Amino acid sequence: MRLYPSTTIEWKVGPPSLPAGAKMAVLEGDPTKEGPFVMRLQAPDGYHILPHTHPKTERVTVISGTMFLATGENLDRSAAKALPAGTYGLWPAGMKHTAWFEGGTVIQIHGTGPWQINYVNPVDDPRNAKKSP
Repeated sequence: MRLYPSTTIEWKVGPPSLPAGAKMAVLEGDPTKEGPFVMRLQAPDGYHILPHTHPKTERVTVISGTMFLATGENLDRSAAKALPAGTYGLWPAGMKHTAWFEGGTVIQIHGTGPWQINYVNPVDDPRNAKKSP
């Protein structure tokens, strides 16, 4: 048996596929490899992940704070759904969506690896940002 009290979770800098500012903690499995995984994402107030998709289904639980989700390839705040703490959602593979967070927010993601994020507009992908010399 493994237990993960919130006070013992080891947060690390989020992956390069996400905008700077997020932290991540892997609770089970390895999201970079084939197979099941569970990870948490900690996002600061105002954090945005611009329109993107995932090649595999994601299952998301909002642990604390509020996540906002808008579907489609363009950000439409008026069509967004507020997902307060306790909300569970299933994002089908290939669903175009944008997420942003109010208040410090923690979400838990269950999925099958490898976990990937593909931005609708490549210019929004942090991995494509020009590095300063």
